[in-house]
Formats: sequence, C-alpha cells, structure tokens
Amino acid sequence: MNFLEKMKNEIVIADGAMGTLLYSYGTDSCFENLNITHAEQIQQIHEAYIQAGANLIQTNTYAANYIKLQRYGLEDHVKEMNTYAVRNARKAAKQDTFVVGTIGGIRGIKPKMIPLEEIKRSFREQLYCLLLEGVDGILLETYYDLEELEEVLSIARKETDLPIIAQVSLHEANVLQDQTSVPEALLHLENLGADIVGLNCRLGPYHMLRALENVPLPKHAFLSVYPNASIPAYTDGKFHYEGDSEYFRQSARDFRNQGVRLLGGCCGTTPDHIRAFASELNGLPPVYEKTVKKRNQIKINTHAAANREEPPLHEIVQERPSIIVELDPPKKLITSSFFEGAKALKEAGIDAITLADNSLASPRVCNTALGYRVKKEVGIRPLVHITCRDRNIIGLQSHLMGLHTLGLHDVLAITGDPARVGDFPGASSVYDVSSFELIQMIKQLNDGLSISGKDLGENAAFSVGAAFNPNVRSLEKSVQRLEKKITFGADYFVSQPVFSEQKLVDVHEATKHLNRPIYIGLMPLISHRNAEFLHNEVPGIKISDEIRNRMAECKDDPIRASREGLAITKSLIDTAAELFNGIYLITPFMRYDLTVELSKYTQEASAKIARRKQHAEIITN
Repeated sequence: MNFLEKMKNEIVIADGAMGTLLYSYGTDSCFENLNITHAEQIQQIHEAYIQAGANLIQTNTYAANYIKLQRYGLEDHVKEMNTYAVRNARKAAKQDTFVVGTIGGIRGIKPKMIPLEEIKRSFREQLYCLLLEGVDGILLETYYDLEELEEVLSIARKETDLPIIAQVSLHEANVLQDQTSVPEALLHLENLGADIVGLNCRLGPYHMLRALENVPLPKHAFLSVYPNASIPAYTDGKFHYEGDSEYFRQSARDFRNQGVRLLGGCCGTTPDHIRAFASELNGLPPVYEKTVKKRNQIKINTHAAANREEPPLHEIVQERPSIIVELDPPKKLITSSFFEGAKALKEAGIDAITLADNSLASPRVCNTALGYRVKKEVGIRPLVHITCRDRNIIGLQSHLMGLHTLGLHDVLAITGDPARVGDFPGASSVYDVSSFELIQMIKQLNDGLSISGKDLGENAAFSVGAAFNPNVRSLEKSVQRLEKKITFGADYFVSQPVFSEQKLVDVHEATKHLNRPIYIGLMPLISHRNAEFLHNEVPGIKISDEIRNRMAECKDDPIRASREGLAITKSLIDTAAELFNGIYLITPFMRYDLTVELSKYTQEASAKIARRKQHAEIITN
C-alpha cells in the first residue's frame, strides 16, 4: 500500500525540518553533503521524527542538485549525495514508514535569474538519482515561482507513476508572487498530475490556515501543509525559531478541518512539533467536506498613474527634441552651488535634471532629497538614478515606494559602480538584483504589486530609464542588452558620453530598429588631464585619439582648454541632434555654466534642423 491509499481514510503525519536541527548542532555549510560525511547523524534525525509520530519522512536532498551545489564546489557529487540520502532514510525507516525524495525549488524572489532550461537539466539529474534508489514518492517543495514548479512537475509526472507532492511557498497568505491565487495554483498543479498539493515554508500555522480557508477540497488529489515554526529571530549572529510545540498542537485540528491529509513541518520545526501534531490527531479521521470561505478581492486603486502631474520623459522625447542634464549631488553638506546650477538650467529650458546615486561609489547628498527639493523649490523635473549596489530588495522596494509618495516618477535603473572603487573600499556591494530585475521590479510597482507579488493598494507611475554603454568593443552585444532591457520593461535609454561623430552614426544605425527612445550622452571636456582620466580610468568611457590630441594641445592653458572642450561638444551636438531626439548633457565638476551654454546651443541646433525639414517638406509637396 502506498501512502495515497493510506490517506484515503487517514491523516498522514510527515516529518519536520532537517536543516534547522543541523544548524542548531553547529553545522553551517552544505547540509546535503552530510549524507555522505555524517550519515549516522542524518539517520538519527530521521529516527527522531519517526519516534515522534511521523509516518512519512523526506530525504535530506532539498538542495542536492547541480545548480545549488555549485556554491560549494560540490556539483559533481549529485548522484552520490542523493544515493546516500535515500539509503540513510531507509535505514531509519520502520516497516510502515514511507520515504519520499525531496527536490527543492531553485528560483526565489528573482525568478528570471536562472533560465528554465538549466533548471530542467538539473532537476532531471536529481530526479533520476532518487528514482533509481527506490523512493516511495517525490516531494517538490518550496517553490515560489509557479512556472518553475509547473515545468518540473510535468517532467516528474512523465518519468514516474509514484505519488508526487507539489507544494508552493507564499509571501502572503492568499496569493503567489506572480499574483496567482492559492486555489487557482493548487488546482492547476492537480490538473498537471500532482497527487498531493499544498503549501510549505515561510508562513506559520496562522497564515497557512488563512490561505486554506479559500481552498476547496481537491477532486483528484489531497491537501498538504508544512508550516514554519515561527518567524525566525537573529541573535548574536545566529538564526533561531521560538515557536513552541503547544501552538502546533492547538492548530492541528484546524488544519484537519481545512481538509489537510498530509501534515508536516518546515523551517524551525523539531520532533516536538511533529509529536504535537501526531498526538492531537491520533485516531481522528480526515474531513470529506468543507465550507470554502470566499476571498475578499481588493481592488487596486489605479489613480496614481492616471493623475501623474506631467507626461513621462519617454513620451516627451518621442514627441519632440528633449534635453536632460546631469548635475551631480554634492559630496559635502553645502548645497548652494547645486541649487544655483539647477536654477540656471531651469532658465535654460531643459526638461530634467538627472541625479546620480553615489556615482563611482562615493557618498553624496541623497539624490532623493535633492530631487524633491529641486521639484518643489526650483520647479524642474528630477530624474533620480537608482543603483543595485547600495540596497537589498527590502531597501529597494521601500526606496521606490518613497519616491512614489514624493511624486518622483522619473527614474534611471543602473547597476552601480562596485563599492571597492569608492571612498569606502571595505563597504559591501549588495547587488541583490541586476539592473534587468530592478527594471522589472519598478514596472511591477506600476501594476500595484511588490516584487513578492503583494498588493500595494495603488499603482505607481514610474517612467523607467535604463543605461546604455556604446563605448564597447562589440556594439552589437551592447544593443542586445538594450533589447533584453526592453523585455524587462525599460521605457527609454540614457547613454554613456560619446566623443566621436562616427560613433554617434554607428549607434544610430545599430539602434534605429528599437522602439524605445535614446538620450545620447555628451560631456564637455575641460582639460587634457580630464580627458586622459576619463579615457583611461573611468569604466564605460572612451575618447578618440583625435580629441585627446586636441585637448593635449591646450594642456597649459585652462581657458583655451575649456573653449576647445565646448567646441568639440558643439560639433558632436550638430551630429547628435540630426540622429537623436534626446540629448543628455553631463556637467563636469559642477561647471553648470558649460551645460547651460550647451543646452542653448542644442535647442538652436534642433530648431535649425526642424526648420530645414519643414522647408524640405514644403518643397516636396
């Protein structure tokens, strides 16, 4: 009799956490490798759960796959680890104990980071290892990404007739991170062939019970739940869980009443928690009918996007020539020069001031604070840069919600220079997400959803710019990155400064097929030393030999060098304005007088081009 037969008339008790116990014993490395190196310890944990009342135990193979073992350099030991894991469980099992092979989810809060094809190859390898050792079923657990679970479940169903348990994990009680409702997700998994569908990890009994209130009893499958013990605490450099077993005993009948047939534990649970479940439900039959509580649908307020104060930058630059100017936030607390520059640029008629986010990893006055003041006090649009370097996912979402609250809707998503290049080389670079994922995260806020899929109650109204580096050996590869950023949601692009008219032509030819506008970067040089530093030391900037030679001729005359730098940039503007609607002027060393002059020159050049085109149309007609 397999455990599906047993579950027709009984509630089956499963085991609890393996990693939690190993961690509490002082292990803080690859838990799956202990199947080989500390087999007796793994067997003892299995035995403890069986003695506590577990009828079904899982192998210690949650992360025993090629992708996850790479972080330890153990990716070539997949077969060995899975083989030993099944054998350890079998040695501990009694005659009436079922052993299921566990395969954990790989994608988490950043679902696009690992391609599905890689996941499927890794999954197949682990699945075959477990099946060869004769497990009683397969447990697919802790899948935040429904797409991933659907793919691996389909593979497993084709490869075996053994029972399959498919469990999703939630950030909040009622929906997955892609906003699929729990009932809808579990029904879909049932239709794909899962014999048992349910929830595990992250949430404790309280929230899992709330989620199950909306779930009807499956027609062709059973329900399972593996709650966490509690929210983890972090004390003296270690994680620990404080949920006691009595709380689990009190929730056991509630899980039964929601139709659960397989009940176990996840993070933080111990044999005591499983004993509490087993003792409370001993002899109780499962329920065969339940009343489903209807979920209250929260309607997202979409007025934010509709009531945006001004059209987004990407719409402006598509309709007419547009100029934006980067004005660096100061490194010191004195901000008078910055605001003088902002006022001068406003009078020059530019469309936005772009504010870098601690460029070159050097701390500056917060660009959000400056952006808000610029908008309110100067009356000019701020384009706020956001780096992946300085904030984890929690901080990024909070930061974006703050920008939305302040009405700062124009943002530029960039990776950010690594911390080691800046003033604090010992600081950490976070990089929880890449620039691609940051773009996607921002666009998801425009749908009223957090990156975890939570309803934010209102749609944000961000116009999302992305960085473009044309100063690379392969322009084709750089354009491919732009295409990828478009798929992630980029509305427009802002380029690194270009110092060659031929490069401007090349960039136009390489990008003219894109359906997103580009603000082409131009930066006036102020000295020979400035040109050499930018060319040789700043990533993403290359200056032609001709221009470097022209600046070298002025190296002993600062005034002449500044004029030469302006002349070079004006010549580039003449070409750029013919090819691009968007011009991005970068202010060097707070010399906003230079960018004011260049802004006016750009407007004049654009006007001349427009008149010439209009005249040509009249002649043609």
